[in-house]
Amino acid sequence: MIEIALLALGLVLIVEGLAWALAPSIIEQLLEALRALPMDQRRLLGLTALAVGIFCVWVAKTLGA
Repeated sequence: MIEIALLALGLVLIVEGLAWALAPSIIEQLLEALRALPMDQRRLLGLTALAVGIFCVWVAKTLGA
């Protein structure tokens, strides 16, 4: 179980690191756009990302990962 958690954390850090390394100005623009959103919309965006992530994990597990 801990192996899967470490793998998932590593993959997240790789994706985050690539985004910051390859397009830092776009990330800054995205953060500015997020700051302009009301708190409720940011919370909804976070919950949506959470739901999509759970769905992706479920599909991966269903396919045999």
